[in-house]
Amino acid sequence: MRIKQLFFSTIMIMMSLTSFSQSYKIKHLEPAFWWTGMHHKQLQILVHGDKVSELTPSFSYPNLLLDSVVRTSNPNYLFLYLSINEATSSGSFDIVFKKEKKEKLRYTFELKQRKENSANRIGFNSSDAMYLITPDRFANAIPENDEVDNLYERKDRSNPFGRHGGDIQGIINHLDYIQEMGFTAIWLNPMLENNHKRSSYHGYSTTDYYKIDDRFGSNADYVRLSEEASKRGIKLIMDQIMNHCGLGHWWTTDMPSDDWYHYASDVKITNHRRTTLHDPYAAKSDRELFEDGWFVKSMPDLNQSNRLLADYLIQNSIWWVEYADLGGIRHDTHPYSGKEFMAEYTCRIMDEYPNFNIVGEEWSPNPAVLAKWQKGKQNPDAYISCLPSLMDFPLHMSLIRALRDEENWEKGFISLYEMLSNDFLYPNPDNLVIFPDNHDMSRFFTQIDEDFDLFKTGLIYIATINRIPQIFYGTEYLATSPGERNDGKIRSDFPGGWKGDKINAFTGKGLTVQQIEAQNFTRKLFNWRKENPVIHSGKLVHFAPEKGIYVYFRFNAKKTVMVILNKSKEETVLDTKRFKEIIEKFTSGKDIITDKVYNLNNLKIPARTSLILELFN
Repeated sequence: MRIKQLFFSTIMIMMSLTSFSQSYKIKHLEPAFWWTGMHHKQLQILVHGDKVSELTPSFSYPNLLLDSVVRTSNPNYLFLYLSINEATSSGSFDIVFKKEKKEKLRYTFELKQRKENSANRIGFNSSDAMYLITPDRFANAIPENDEVDNLYERKDRSNPFGRHGGDIQGIINHLDYIQEMGFTAIWLNPMLENNHKRSSYHGYSTTDYYKIDDRFGSNADYVRLSEEASKRGIKLIMDQIMNHCGLGHWWTTDMPSDDWYHYASDVKITNHRRTTLHDPYAAKSDRELFEDGWFVKSMPDLNQSNRLLADYLIQNSIWWVEYADLGGIRHDTHPYSGKEFMAEYTCRIMDEYPNFNIVGEEWSPNPAVLAKWQKGKQNPDAYISCLPSLMDFPLHMSLIRALRDEENWEKGFISLYEMLSNDFLYPNPDNLVIFPDNHDMSRFFTQIDEDFDLFKTGLIYIATINRIPQIFYGTEYLATSPGERNDGKIRSDFPGGWKGDKINAFTGKGLTVQQIEAQNFTRKLFNWRKENPVIHSGKLVHFAPEKGIYVYFRFNAKKTVMVILNKSKEETVLDTKRFKEIIEKFTSGKDIITDKVYNLNNLKIPARTSLILELFN
């Protein structure tokens, strides 16, 4: 009897030990795959799962080495660093995770063959015109994906800050419209997963860096969008954010290390003092609060001084460029991540893709602040950046003032003229991006008090000055917004993008006569720009504005274009003698919008009418 009891007791003990033994599971492994033939030879793989740090990873694959395995203070993480050399071929291999020489986990990792000529991809440039879209508000092609079981927020089109249902297929369905309007690049507000209980539509609070939000579609759908856009000569620009993620990111409840977020246990909000990065007199505490403070309470500030996180973020950007065949990156809140990291981030990407383009958001009215960030700038503090482009907020602000202000010796077009003269600060002003509005400010037509003449003048400037133009969806049909900033209403639905819409701006149905005229004007203007290299790369000479008229020329060996911005309330006979150095050999000019021919010797400009004249003898 005792022997029998002892036997059952032993069995129970063994069962008890078995029940308490650790079972391992990989919750996240990022990236899921990579490519051979990349310029940067080292690959980081993040492995996340309960107590995976207890395991020892290994693999066997020709010409592929496991350089190091990094463990952190959190036992739920492993970071593997692999070395991929020129001889490494594409293929799959198993990463085996063992404990005490016993296999516990296995993951099949793929090294893909890099696309031919991928490293030489051409990013957006001065020959392009961007169309900015807030995806949730553009077009809803698949209502079935408006609500997804594993994502919190439900559809509420009546709420300006709610999910409205726009998706990737909706954009694909209207690529022909974008192409017909003359745009050659689309910049989409972020489309990565934003799993939050409210106001997740905008996309700036990432909760998964390797996954398109299911309410927009899948990763494969995003690639298909890139492919369909490319067929139409349209480049895809991805909006990326290195400064912060969303509070709902799975990191928040299981951080890889205590310093993954700044101020993780005691949240502090940034002071938004961007100048502290360049100010030689700035207090250290002000600079640190700017860099390390959270953008808002729902967006944890990422600590890029953590080497593991820095590698993760840079690698993720490169992954999306390669995976989706991107034509550019728009980088949000560029200075907030700090000078050192942003230098490394931009240089790593541009080393991988030398002909690529990245445009950074530096919301400053001061061109000297922007210039310090641009690639090629010789800075007094020896700071080196590889950022090719910036959003030209100083010129944008000057344009709005120039259109609104009455003319005098320092306002109106004079202020625009003076701001452009600061181009000597930039290594490459032609690569800056100019815009009448964007997703973070009142609509252009609202900013200029719904003055249609000023609308046309502003778009002529945007399309012909030595910059890369960007137009926010809806600008072409005179979209308006409340006078005060209201992001949800600024990012309003594109009429016709939803079944049952009474107005359809894609077809013109229900638009006013003026809206149709604006749309036709925009279409003709940007299609003309697309076909005229003189605007892409021609020289620029401008003349000091007089009496509400600002004249500048774009010219190359083949063509000369005269741009006349006119706010004068009366018909004006323009004295062209002062432009002799440019127009001496020309007698006439043809307006590219109306096809009307003007005599340069008796150039009568109708009141409040701006012109683009192609000059000829």
